[in-house]
Amino acid sequence: MAQNAIGRLNTQAAVRRYRMDDVTFTFISDGAMALAPHAFLKTVPPPYWAEHPEQLDQQGWVVMSAGGLLVERDRRHILIDAGFGAAAAADSFSRVNCGAFLDVLEAVGLVPADIDIFALTHLHVDHTGWAFVDSDSGQCEPTFPNAPYLVAALEWEPVVSGERPAGVPGEREFIQPLRSHTALRLIADGEEVAPGITALVTPGHSAGHTSYVVTASNGNRLIAFGDCFHTPAQLFHPEWSSDPDVDPAAVPHARHRLMAELRTGNTVGFAVHFGDQQFGTLTGDAGAFPWRPVQTAVVLPPPRVV
Repeated sequence: MAQNAIGRLNTQAAVRRYRMDDVTFTFISDGAMALAPHAFLKTVPPPYWAEHPEQLDQQGWVVMSAGGLLVERDRRHILIDAGFGAAAAADSFSRVNCGAFLDVLEAVGLVPADIDIFALTHLHVDHTGWAFVDSDSGQCEPTFPNAPYLVAALEWEPVVSGERPAGVPGEREFIQPLRSHTALRLIADGEEVAPGITALVTPGHSAGHTSYVVTASNGNRLIAFGDCFHTPAQLFHPEWSSDPDVDPAAVPHARHRLMAELRTGNTVGFAVHFGDQQFGTLTGDAGAFPWRPVQTAVVLPPPRVV
């Protein structure tokens, strides 16, 4: 096994690459996040963390790096989510040090204009951070000028009805630019959004939270499941919700649907917030830890720490 081929759950994420048949997946890190389990994961009984200290960092926090997934196939570049944006903060609830996304994208050989499709799992701030940037005119413009912006219709409905759901960025920096974006494309559950990529809309964490199923040439699959799970502990207990879940009662159904897909033998998951173990499979072994990370190549070390 190559050095660092398997990362640790309790460390900030490196920029990792995973190859599957004719598809290359690269985690584009935006930086570091860590959240206090007692505040973010209130439904997880405290004894669970005492019994699994290896799932927390040295300060007893859940490590949740931020970023996006670059999918490369047939010289096309699909980006799923775009990190937190330039942000640094620390309080009793969270620690954030982000803003490296575009630098990391450049380091792997791309510029924003190379992105052919930009797909969002949902509209929370730690996934939309680099969707728009300030232009010389002072207006916010699409960071990825040649890409349609894909959002589930169910996710967009509360916004167009005049709401600003919790966790969604503000009017100027995100809502209005997306509302007026001529390349906004609303998608539905089961829709093929690009060749070999299908949307799986699972409301619960947000109104139209969306996972993306990428099928390679030989039938192997990767599912980028966004925030349906924030920690592998929730694979043990799908009923353990996360504090930002807008509809906690719907979350277990969404998770069970995803877990059924992940248990398919030819399927790898991409977990953006699972520390330095973003790529893995769901084991069916009774009593075993449910997340089994797969070997990946380290392209760059973690760009930020907290």
